[in-house]
Amino acid sequence: MEPSSPDGRAAFMLNKVPEVTIFFWVIKVMATTVGETAADFLNVDLGFGLTNTSVVMAVLLAVALAVQLTRDRYVPAVYWLTVVLISVVGTLVTDFLTDVMHVPLLTSTSVFSALLLATFAAWYASERTLSIHTVFTRRRELYYWTAILFTFALGTAGGDYASEGLGWGYATGTAVFGVLIAAIAIGHGAFRLNAVLAFWLAYILTRPLGASLGDLMSQAPSDGGLGWSSSAINGTFLATIVALVVYLSWTKVDRTENRRLAVEAPGATACD
Repeated sequence: MEPSSPDGRAAFMLNKVPEVTIFFWVIKVMATTVGETAADFLNVDLGFGLTNTSVVMAVLLAVALAVQLTRDRYVPAVYWLTVVLISVVGTLVTDFLTDVMHVPLLTSTSVFSALLLATFAAWYASERTLSIHTVFTRRRELYYWTAILFTFALGTAGGDYASEGLGWGYATGTAVFGVLIAAIAIGHGAFRLNAVLAFWLAYILTRPLGASLGDLMSQAPSDGGLGWSSSAINGTFLATIVALVVYLSWTKVDRTENRRLAVEAPGATACD
């Protein structure tokens, strides 16, 4: 029987989001780090300027997202390219608000938190679920990518506010956000924290983790960083992301269809 969308139309797409595996989180953290360092590299190191960089990356994201929306299933290369670009754009949105419009980081953090909560509220009111295992209609996918954009913008603003506004510094910020993510993982694994809630909390926190990590590696020692080359960081992380995406494309180990088949197999039980 064909799955049906909430508006009664048959849905011919398979789930458009990968299974949450260790590969998912490794690529996600690397993508967030690249988002932080690549934005700075293009804006400052290459001298493109914030406005030019923002326009170019927004156009590239629009193209990637358009391609992603035309697929009828999860395609690793297209999906993760969209994530990397949305990471860069999310960073640039926050940087534009901070550096050009002089919006305080606490205000940006509050506004993006409200926008993300509003997106989740609208998504749940429309679909009655926030699960990433059922993103098989166009409407759900649009809600999903809207939420992803706000998580990146929120994570950038929140990470910068923690590191700069609260004076944590990049190393402390990296450690604190890492501990919070570990606590969520323990809460889900040992204390049955709701899987959907645990996922979105961890997803939000991986952004400030990646931003803090990127700043820790790339910023000058005088500013609390290690002073590593932004081009070297971007090149290494992007090469690793590409290698993992090639592996996932070949093995298909992160397809959510595998979860469905496992659940439907005799003697199998659903894990969430």
